[in-house]
Amino acid sequence: MGKQQNTERANHLMKVLIEKHIHDGLPVGSKALQQSSGLNLSSATIRNIMSDLERQGLLKSPHTSAGRIPTNKGYRLFVDNLLSVKPLENVLTQQIESSIASKSMQNSGKQSLIQSTSEFLSEMTGMASVVFTPRSQNLSLKHIEFVTLSSHRLLVVMVTSDDEIHNKVIETKEAFSVSQLHQMANFLNEQFSGQSINSVKQRLISEMQNARAHFDQLMSNAIDLAKDSLSQSPGAERENLIYSGTTNLMQYTEMADMEKMRQLFQAFQEKQKIINMLNHVNQAQGVQIYIGKESGYEPFSSCSVVTKSYQIDDNTVGVLGVIGPTRMSYNKIIPIVDITAKILGSTLNK
Repeated sequence: MGKQQNTERANHLMKVLIEKHIHDGLPVGSKALQQSSGLNLSSATIRNIMSDLERQGLLKSPHTSAGRIPTNKGYRLFVDNLLSVKPLENVLTQQIESSIASKSMQNSGKQSLIQSTSEFLSEMTGMASVVFTPRSQNLSLKHIEFVTLSSHRLLVVMVTSDDEIHNKVIETKEAFSVSQLHQMANFLNEQFSGQSINSVKQRLISEMQNARAHFDQLMSNAIDLAKDSLSQSPGAERENLIYSGTTNLMQYTEMADMEKMRQLFQAFQEKQKIINMLNHVNQAQGVQIYIGKESGYEPFSSCSVVTKSYQIDDNTVGVLGVIGPTRMSYNKIIPIVDITAKILGSTLNK
C-alpha cells in the first residue's frame, strides 16, 4: 500500500508540475509545487520525490534554475497516463464546423477546402499545421473529354472515381474538329470508363501496337491521345502535404534556437520526409501523439506532433495535425485535432 501511495503522490506531483510548466513556461521549484499540489507534504519531501523522478529520466534541471522541467519521457508518461482530455466546448466545435462549412459552400474544390482547413487549424492552435493527402492507388477513370485550345493543342479533362477533375494540355500532330474530338471521347469512355487508371494505361500500351490493324484512323488517334493524357497518371500529383503557420513556432522561447528553427523550416520545404512520417500515421486509429524523436525525424526532436486521420466513406484518405513545442496544451490540442479531422471527413463525404 505504501509503495502504491508513493507512486500516486509522485504521479500527482508530476501532473501538477507539467501542467504548471505548460502554463507558465518556467521551471517549477519544490515550493511552487507544494503550493499548487494540494498535498500536505513538506518541501523536503517534494524535493526527494522530484529527485527520484529526475533519476528516472522524467524531469530535468535547467542549468539556470533550481526548478525542474519535464523531459520528453516525462511528457510521454503525462500524455499516456496522467492527462485528462475533456470534449471540446460546443462553441469551439461550432466554430470549426462553421469555418469548414463556409469554405465548402464556396464550391472551390477539395484542394481549396483542405488548404483552408490547414490555415484554420494553425490559427486556432497557434502552431504549425499539416494536412496530408496520400496518393490514391485505386483511382479509376470516370469520364474523359477533349477541348480545342488551338489547332495543335488540346485540353484533356478527366474525371476520376474520387470525383476530382484533372486537366492536362497536350500537343497533337494534327488538327481535329470538334466532331472528331467528341467521337474519340465517346469511344474512350465506352472502352475505359470504370477501369483503374493503371489498367487503362496497360491496355493502351498493348492496343497501341495493333491499333491500325484493328481500329480505323480516328480510333487509333483516340488511343494516341489517351496515352498522352495518361503519361502522368491522374492522382500522381495528389500526394500532397499542405502546411500553414510555420512562423507561429518562432513565438515559443524553447524553439528560439536559430539552428533548430532553420532545420525545421528546411524540413517543411523538403516535405518528403514529413510525408514519410505521416504515411505511417495514415492507417492508425484515433489521435496519435509523437513526442520529440518518436516521430523518427530529427528536425522534430524538440517538437510534438499531434495527428488524426480523416475518412471518406469509412476509408482513410488523409491525415491532419499540428506541430508545436513539446510544451503544448495537449488537453486543448488533442480534441481540436480530433474534431477537425471528423468535420473535414464529414464535409468531404457530402
